[in-house]
Amino acid sequence: MSSLSGVPRPTGRSWFNPSTWHLRTRLILLSMALLVAISGAIGVVSYASMDVVLSNQLDAQLALASRGRPPEGNPSGRPDPLDARGQSVGTLNARVVGGQVSREAGFLSSDATRTALTSRDVATLQALPHNGVPVDRQLSNGDYRLMATESPYGDVVITGLPLATKQSTEASLVLTMVLVSLGGLVLIGLAGTALIRRTMRPLEQLSDVATKVSKLPLDAGEVALAVRVPPAAAHPTTEVGSVGHALNLMLDNVSNALEARQRSEMKVRQFVADASHELRTPLTAIRGYTELMRMTEHLTEDGQKSLGRVQSQSERMTALVEDLLLLARLDEGKATETTDVDLTQLVVETVSDEKVMAPDHTWQLQLPDEPVTVRGDTTQLHQVLANLLSNARKHTPPGTTVTTGVMRSADGSVVVTVTDDGPGIPAEFQGSIFSRFTRADAARSGSEGSSGLGLSIVESIVAAHSGTVELVSRPGRTEFAVRLPGAAPARS
Repeated sequence: MSSLSGVPRPTGRSWFNPSTWHLRTRLILLSMALLVAISGAIGVVSYASMDVVLSNQLDAQLALASRGRPPEGNPSGRPDPLDARGQSVGTLNARVVGGQVSREAGFLSSDATRTALTSRDVATLQALPHNGVPVDRQLSNGDYRLMATESPYGDVVITGLPLATKQSTEASLVLTMVLVSLGGLVLIGLAGTALIRRTMRPLEQLSDVATKVSKLPLDAGEVALAVRVPPAAAHPTTEVGSVGHALNLMLDNVSNALEARQRSEMKVRQFVADASHELRTPLTAIRGYTELMRMTEHLTEDGQKSLGRVQSQSERMTALVEDLLLLARLDEGKATETTDVDLTQLVVETVSDEKVMAPDHTWQLQLPDEPVTVRGDTTQLHQVLANLLSNARKHTPPGTTVTTGVMRSADGSVVVTVTDDGPGIPAEFQGSIFSRFTRADAARSGSEGSSGLGLSIVESIVAAHSGTVELVSRPGRTEFAVRLPGAAPARS
């Protein structure tokens, strides 16, 4: 299953690590392993039972064959197994007298004659126990079940039956069991895969929903959290359904919380926009009256300083109000009027302005030979560059080198970089550097204060132009990289 955001998940699946397998794979393999074990147990029991039955039948035939019959013209009337009728082909008959096997001993052939024994066969027969218990031995004619019985007349009668029929029957049984088991494994594998996949489908639906939610931008802005687990997978009476039902309840709660957060943010933004708009009039009046007093009133030196202080603070507050109004307009998401902007020329002009304001810094340019054009709002893009350069100027000591570069990437996008060799931004500030009213003045030296809105404006303007801005900072090198979509080439 896919994991929610923030929950680690394995990066790859390995057949040598069962913990990384799909659950359905493990269930199928477990089912097949159980079937193999059951089939093996049934096969062993069946084989053992069949072996006992066939051995008993063979022993009964062996006992019957060893009785023999009285030969015609035999005055003693002794049963002679060497001349017993009705014996099957391959039957072994022999008599041992005085420790020697009679010359008439041999294997009964299909033409009713006897095949002579080899010396190895004779040695095997002489070594048999004379207790009438059947034993298995290997002879020149194959495997045999033999029985040696001592007769009342002092000789030993040996009778043997071939095991070929028994072995053939048992081999057929083993082959049948193997084929049936393999067929069962194939059927169980196919049917089990279909059934388990169907059974696991609700879990896959839960995983899909969780994956979709994990990819939603829930951190800011209006979020439409419309994804839910389907009703078929959210029935609370089943185990999986209870999980789906709980996930839907959680998503409902998260959706309500996001909607409440959005309403609260909208109220705050509207208040900031209204307050900023209302502040513009009194600030304009303060600046106007300050200028009027400078021109019409004769003030002492201290009065002039105080009046200058009022004017500088009113100008600073006016700039702050304008920044807040710009952020409010950008938050509304209204489309900006775009034109073709010569980014290289804009960079040259903005850097030239900063040189005048900070001659104690070293300003460098890295520009391509050809002009680089993007689609955008000239004023807003100028503010992006001005804010980044101003940020480098304010928060780095005199003598710092600030390099502004423009380049076109292989994918057609345009990258603008502002790099300085100042003290860098500590890691604890980098994660929130683009947040509003975030200040890192304590981390980077400089005498000028800031409102903490400059980089927020940069990020908002770049986002409105479908671009991104990134920060990479360490002691001795801080770089802001703005990536913007390149302008489509003009058609000839």
